[in-house]
Amino acid sequence: WSWLQKMTETSGILQKLSKGPVVGDGSVLLTLEKRGYCRAGAWTPEAVIKYPEAVRQLLREFVRAGADAIQAPCFNFTEGSWKTNKQNERKQQQYSVEEINKAACIMAKEVASEGGALVYASIGPVSSFVRGENEKETKQSFEKLLKLYLKHKVDYFVAEYFAHIEELEICVEVLKRGNLPVACTMRIGPTGDLNGVSVEECAIRMAKTGADIIGINCLYDPVVALKTMQRIKSAVDKAGLSPYLMCQPLGWMCPEVEHHKMGHLALHEFPFALDSRSVNRFEFGQFARKAFELGVKYIGGCCGTEPHHIRAIAQELQPERGIDPPVNDMCPQLGFFADASLSNYKKKYCRSEADYWKKLVPGTGRMFGPPLSYGFQKPTVWVKS
Repeated sequence: WSWLQKMTETSGILQKLSKGPVVGDGSVLLTLEKRGYCRAGAWTPEAVIKYPEAVRQLLREFVRAGADAIQAPCFNFTEGSWKTNKQNERKQQQYSVEEINKAACIMAKEVASEGGALVYASIGPVSSFVRGENEKETKQSFEKLLKLYLKHKVDYFVAEYFAHIEELEICVEVLKRGNLPVACTMRIGPTGDLNGVSVEECAIRMAKTGADIIGINCLYDPVVALKTMQRIKSAVDKAGLSPYLMCQPLGWMCPEVEHHKMGHLALHEFPFALDSRSVNRFEFGQFARKAFELGVKYIGGCCGTEPHHIRAIAQELQPERGIDPPVNDMCPQLGFFADASLSNYKKKYCRSEADYWKKLVPGTGRMFGPPLSYGFQKPTVWVKS
C-alpha cells in the first residue's frame, strides 16, 4: 500500500528532499556493457535505439529497487563526443544526437510513470572544454543539451562527473536558465579536482553557482566518498551555505586509489575485471546510513552500482522515508532468512540475524591473489604451509 500511495504522490525533487532522504539510481552504461549492450571505451548510449528493451528493463529494476528518480540514459552523449570518437565512428554516425536524446527521455518517462519516479537529465563534461576551446564554445555545447532536454520535459538536471570546477560552473550557469532544479556533482576525491583545486574550494564554488544540490559521484568507493563528503559538508557549513548534499559513489572497493586523481580508472582491473571488488548490499546499506547521518539527503550510486545496491539504500532508509521499495514483496532485507517462524536453531544455521551480515568481512576467494592492485601496493606473497 505504501508503494501505491507513493505512485499517486509524485512531487518535485526539491519537495522530496524537504521531506526526507531521496534514493537515486545506479550504473547504466557500465552495467549495460556487462549485459552486452554497450561498447567499453566508447561508453555511448546508442542502446536506447538498438536495444531499447534491455535499457528499459535496467531502468525498471532501479525503480523497482526503490529509486525516487532515474536518468534519461544518454550520459556522455553530445555532438562533440559522438563526432570525435573514432573507435566506432562508422557505426555511430547512423544516429543523431536528437534521436538518442529523444529515445532516452521517452523511455525514462515511460518507466518512471510505472512507479511514480522522477526523470532527470544527466549532463557531463563536453569535448570543447577538454580541447581547450574558449568559454563560448563550451557554453554553446551545454546550451544545445539544455534545449534538447527542455524539449522532452525532464523533471530536473544533474550536472555530473566534472573533473574541473571551472567547467562545472559554466554548465550550471547554462542549466539555471531552464528554470528547473539543478544538481551538480564532481568526480573528486581527497586530492580535489584535476587542476588541484581543493575539495573545500570546489564545495564552496559549487554551492555559489546557485545549484540546489551539490556533491560528488563516481571514481571512488563509498568509504573514500564519505571522507570527501565530510569535508564538503564542513566547508559549506563554515561558509554559511546550505545546499542539499548528494553522494553517488562506485559499487566497487578501491582504497588504493584514494589519492589518485583518476580514481578507479587507474586500476589495472578497469573496466573488465572489477567484479571481485564489488561492494555487497549490506556495505552499501551501511554507507547510506552513514551518509544520511552526515547530512547527505540525496543518496545513490554510480559505476558498478546494481539494482540490489539501490534496494539496500531504500531499505536502510525506510524509517526516514516511510515507505518500502516495491521489491520488498519478494526481497525483504533478509529474505527467507528473516522468517519469524524459524526456530532459534534454524535462524542461527540459516544466518538470519542482520548483525551477522553487517559484520561480515567478505573474502575474494583467490588464495594467492594480491589484496590490492599491482602498482599501488606490493602484492602479498602467500606461502603454502
